Amino acid sequence: MKIALIGYGKMGKLVEQIAQQRGHTIVARIDVDNINEIHSEAFRSADVAIEFTTPNTAVANYRMAWQEGVKVVSGTTGWTNQLQDLRNEIDAHGYTLFWASNFSIGVNLFFEANRRLAQLMNPYIQYDVRMSETHHTEKKDAPSGTAITLAEQIIGCLDYKSKWCLGTKATDSNAIPIEAIREGKVPGIHTVVYDSNADTITFTHAAKSREGFALGAVVAAEFTTTHQGFLTMKDLIGF
Repeated sequence: MKIALIGYGKMGKLVEQIAQQRGHTIVARIDVDNINEIHSEAFRSADVAIEFTTPNTAVANYRMAWQEGVKVVSGTTGWTNQLQDLRNEIDAHGYTLFWASNFSIGVNLFFEANRRLAQLMNPYIQYDVRMSETHHTEKKDAPSGTAITLAEQIIGCLDYKSKWCLGTKATDSNAIPIEAIREGKVPGIHTVVYDSNADTITFTHAAKSREGFALGAVVAAEFTTTHQGFLTMKDLIGF
């Protein structure tokens, strides 16, 4: 498989390493200093582009890749207020975007367990819920896309929660507070806490490195070469 990389920072380099280990070829490396090369023959030769950039540039990157006839796999978060518009474009023009707030297989199993736990907790309104997420200091968005996904799952299951907010406490009892911590080189820790006067239930996923994210992105790219439209980890894993 021929892969183009959009974003050649730490994640891009790790994706490159794992892709090559799996027998794939990197045909283009696009970063801020050579963004116009996304319009090159080398880029157009790719079966798929893997994109890890910033919330402010991701959507433009998708559109440029689609203009060149290249499918996109992306793990960039912080832009999903534009998701519906993009899905309309995908449906109208036959584009392909595989997007995940987190490509880790473990995190996606954590998502499923989170949803099930929230369903079980729904009758027990004595349990308030809060969240925290910890990442390395280079992470641009807060809260993380993974934390937002977890919060939205909980909101979909709990009748007494309707939104999330950034911070350690919620001024609205219907909101789930999400504390965003940035320190060191932490690849990612996400915790959901259900707290009552009687006891506390704590539910945590801690990534040990970024390799699980990079491997998941490459596996998603392999999947995307034979699929079309708007794709997610549910399509890949089969939940």
